[in-house]
Amino acid sequence: MSKTTVRDVDMEPEPSASQQRAAAAPRTEGASRAFALLLVITGAAGVLAAWVITLDKFKLLEAKVKGETFVPGCSLNPVVSCGSVMESDQASVFGFPNPMLGLVTYGIVVCVGMSLLARARFPRWYWLTFNAGALFGVSFCAWLMFQSLYRINALCLWCCLAWVATIIMFWYVTSFNVRKGFLPAPSWLKSFFGEFTWVLPVLHIGIIGMLILTRWWDFWTS
Repeated sequence: MSKTTVRDVDMEPEPSASQQRAAAAPRTEGASRAFALLLVITGAAGVLAAWVITLDKFKLLEAKVKGETFVPGCSLNPVVSCGSVMESDQASVFGFPNPMLGLVTYGIVVCVGMSLLARARFPRWYWLTFNAGALFGVSFCAWLMFQSLYRINALCLWCCLAWVATIIMFWYVTSFNVRKGFLPAPSWLKSFFGEFTWVLPVLHIGIIGMLILTRWWDFWTS
């Protein structure tokens, strides 16, 4: 006859203080090396673009004070004309040159990427705040694209570099938050982001490229 041993639940050991603290601590997440490098590269590209535009803006202002004319190196023709973009009202939306904002925000992205390379882990609120910042960035870039194409009627190559960097950054940060469950999403969307995140930035950039091509079609084909 077999004998069954029943364990009294009262005899179970109480969790230690460290275990209780670990259970109560907010969930944190790190990121892969590839994702961290993507943030460093896109952030650095944005810093580079913002830095060059800021320097050219200062040179443009200095030339005006001296009564001289300064033509930025990226002003290649009537369409690709960085000087026209820099002198527009849209270039200082918040009362100061837009690239100065880029120097700060893209610098933050580089810092986040470097922290992830050092195996830092961040809580949900941090990732969502970062995603909100990326959303603001990509929305601001979309507004600047519209203004550049249909109001200023000129393109700035360095601005285009910042646009591309922001678009790539936004979609991959959003993908990360969806896959980690920080942003609520159905399972099929998580699976899509897990396999085909690259499709969205490629499609996004492709649409912008088509808009640029059609906006100045006569110029490109003449």
